[in-house]
Amino acid sequence: MTEPRETMRAVVAVRPGGPDVLAIETRPRPVPQAGEILIAVEAAGVNRPDVLQRMGLYAPPPGASDVLGLEVAGAVVALGPGASLHAKGARVTALVPGGGYAEYCVVHESNALPIPAGLTAIEAAAIPETYFTVWTNVFDRGALAAGETLLVHGGTSGIGTTAIQLAKAFGATVIATAGSGDKAAECLKLGADAAVNYRADDFVARTLAATHGRGADVILDMVGGDYVARNWAAAAVDGRIVQIAFLRGPKAEVDLRPLMQKRLVHTGSTLRPRPAAEKAVIAEALRTKVWPLIEAGRCRPVIDSVYPLDKVAEAHARIDSSAHVGKIVLTV
Repeated sequence: MTEPRETMRAVVAVRPGGPDVLAIETRPRPVPQAGEILIAVEAAGVNRPDVLQRMGLYAPPPGASDVLGLEVAGAVVALGPGASLHAKGARVTALVPGGGYAEYCVVHESNALPIPAGLTAIEAAAIPETYFTVWTNVFDRGALAAGETLLVHGGTSGIGTTAIQLAKAFGATVIATAGSGDKAAECLKLGADAAVNYRADDFVARTLAATHGRGADVILDMVGGDYVARNWAAAAVDGRIVQIAFLRGPKAEVDLRPLMQKRLVHTGSTLRPRPAAEKAVIAEALRTKVWPLIEAGRCRPVIDSVYPLDKVAEAHARIDSSAHVGKIVLTV
């Protein structure tokens, strides 16, 4: 195995702004600390939090790299003191708090998993951010069970395509919203039982119709704003609404009566700032419950487009356009 170089190319935002503020700099190669591994990055996923960081709206957690990127795939090339879960040379995919858009990246060993059999590095790099997010929010916080109905907004996003496939694999009915008729059709191709073009139809009415008036048991929402009250209207009695972002703003004026009358739970979470030990619990659940589904072909990351690291601005322009279906990936 080639020894890692002392320096590396890495992508940073030189100031808050659009895709044009992204620049490739030469940085010292990170050194793995206790319990960490160093990965020679072959591919890195592009996600909405990267866009927010680029715009100056989402600072890295304390101690995390200012280099963009929250998920990578590649080979382990060095071990920090005490690290033993992955041998040098092992091919892994990892959820990282930052530093993914680079030639090398460090991560706590417990937040890395073997690349599922049959997947390329590009496919593997498209897994961690969305699969960790969907698992902890839909299945842990939302407690989605077989036979229940999941309503997922943004069905053709990386989160949405993952949620549709995982919920179906675990026996749920899925209703997805999307921003066009074509995107709604893509949701159906992925296995959604119903898909709503939210620009043309009322997702509340369509959800109630699809569930014979009962509503959705779990709602995964990244919209916020005026969707809060509409989600409550679309929810079933004892429904769980899980908030993971707020594209329409973090504030809403709501009538609390449906929350009480339906005995709803409206919860939410963030993933990036959580300690490595908490992410390790999610990683273990994925390894035992989801990796076999991926290796059996029942769930696969949906890849929209792939760009070399030098074209990172184009990759960000693509995600900014919201025209993508599935994940955008950088090759390093």
